[in-house]
Amino acid sequence: MFMQSKSDKWFNFFNVLFILLGLIIIIYPLYYVVIASFSDPASLQNLVFWPEKISLVGYKTIFESKSLWTGYQNSLIYAAAGTSINLLLTIPAAYALSRKDLQGRSILMIVITFTMFFSGGLIPTYLTVKSLGMLDSVWAMIIPNAVGAWNLIIARTFFQSTIPDDLLEAAKMDGCTDITFFWKIVLPLSQALIAIMVLFYGVAHWNSYFNALVYLRDQKLYPLQLVLRSILIENQVQSDMMLDTSSMGDKIRAGELIKYGMIIVAALPMLVLYPFLQKYFVKGVMIGSIKG
Repeated sequence: MFMQSKSDKWFNFFNVLFILLGLIIIIYPLYYVVIASFSDPASLQNLVFWPEKISLVGYKTIFESKSLWTGYQNSLIYAAAGTSINLLLTIPAAYALSRKDLQGRSILMIVITFTMFFSGGLIPTYLTVKSLGMLDSVWAMIIPNAVGAWNLIIARTFFQSTIPDDLLEAAKMDGCTDITFFWKIVLPLSQALIAIMVLFYGVAHWNSYFNALVYLRDQKLYPLQLVLRSILIENQVQSDMMLDTSSMGDKIRAGELIKYGMIIVAALPMLVLYPFLQKYFVKGVMIGSIKG
């Protein structure tokens, strides 16, 4: 059995100590939000480690609010439809750019990379969206971000490092066309990449609120993040959520509970999805580090 020296033992001790300290620094704010979502706000003035004066008023109000659930539904639609369009455009484009026989691919990559550093700005983008008739519509939340340059580069690098040219040549010898090769060979071998793109694009759509702030006026189209933003910044609750309160103090306490509860409700889908895609997320980071 390998015997550790005294210096190694001290190193391991402080290493574990720093890791535990970092874990506490990360975990406690998340834990605090959870217990604050059903604790009396008056009991949260000091450092707390367990719920005090448990109240479910915040969650009850959230589950009964039509506007919040409408925002929740809109965010799910934007995330699902947006991610589907993202995949439909990004994966084929990245594969095409990974092929050495694509003429002008170097120029295309320069143009795509250029967009990562320079853009037209908010006003030209707004005028473009307006001229296309997408203002105050679902498409304003989906089309402007249909393809992410960085995700496109990650996908292209994946294809370059994973799909060898010999595989394509062997498939063509058997009479396989480019489209058949892509659908029946490339896509089945790219499940990890697809999972990565779902995670990247899905999280971006779910957390997006700026496009809604700029392009949407109809509150029925607001995503959950915009509704949550209104509650957090304005520090007030819509009148239809205050029907069960009888005093200003009750309203303030209910508002605090609702704000913390909304953070939990808004983050829940990503918290459920992330454990299933975590290993692909790590692999995606490694893919992005490969040059090619």
